[in-house]
Amino acid sequence: MKKRTATDNAASQLPPEVRPGQSIELLKELHILTREGKLNQDSRRKLKQVYHLFQFIEKLLLELPSSDSGPTLADHGAGKSYLGFIIYDLFFKALGQGTIYGIETRSELVELSQALAQKLGFERMRFLNVSVAESTQSDELPAQIDVVTALHACDTATDDAIAFGLQKKARCMVLVPCCQAELARALNQNKALNLQRTPLAELWRHPLHTREVGSQLTNVLRCLYLESQGYQVTVTELVGWEHSMKNELILAKFTGQKKRAAGERLLALLQEFGVEELMGARYPLVWNTAAG
Repeated sequence: MKKRTATDNAASQLPPEVRPGQSIELLKELHILTREGKLNQDSRRKLKQVYHLFQFIEKLLLELPSSDSGPTLADHGAGKSYLGFIIYDLFFKALGQGTIYGIETRSELVELSQALAQKLGFERMRFLNVSVAESTQSDELPAQIDVVTALHACDTATDDAIAFGLQKKARCMVLVPCCQAELARALNQNKALNLQRTPLAELWRHPLHTREVGSQLTNVLRCLYLESQGYQVTVTELVGWEHSMKNELILAKFTGQKKRAAGERLLALLQEFGVEELMGARYPLVWNTAAG
């Protein structure tokens, strides 16, 4: 019988949530595992959420056409780059090619991510200290990005990630929106006028409903915008509602079949809700065409 090593014993004592082959050092550096290799309840929830999202992303990566340089992925609002590091560890590391770009405005988090990537030997990870909007003009990013992710990018940062994906001709986008407030502010501006104009305004007469309707409508408009630009869109849950209220997952795959009707419905919704002048510019590829 083969004698068990200390490494074998350590691996057998890991929490069952940890995937085979996962870098234990990475999980400890991300403070998902304690130094003793344990997993607390908050970390268990976070790991479950990231693994669940990785399942969707892995499927998309596997469907990409092969290339000499491998796939490219841009992670917007990367924060501490939990998602980027785990995708690299579970997919890009074994692949031996491809690059992940983490985009984050907080310089201290960018520096920590850069140091951790160097420590772990994750050589094909790059980190940019710019906003999502600024990243579209950055010379540090290639002209095309295969996969765009934005996990809990707040308010209009998700829209900026979509704009980035459209400019970079992304094959896939994986979006988990958060804290949509821009449209709710627009609804508030014309609330009295809209209450006179349409009974639909009762949907957002109360401030709590304004926030909820604004959030829901924002994501509907985003989906229509993506469809109008040639993406097949699927909307599903990221994890169970007991884990997070910021739970809507938008998956978009480029097919090249632009849906004119989706753009028309987008504009009709802006008009119906009385926010076309305030929000039209948010969807330039539809708005400018209609205006022209």
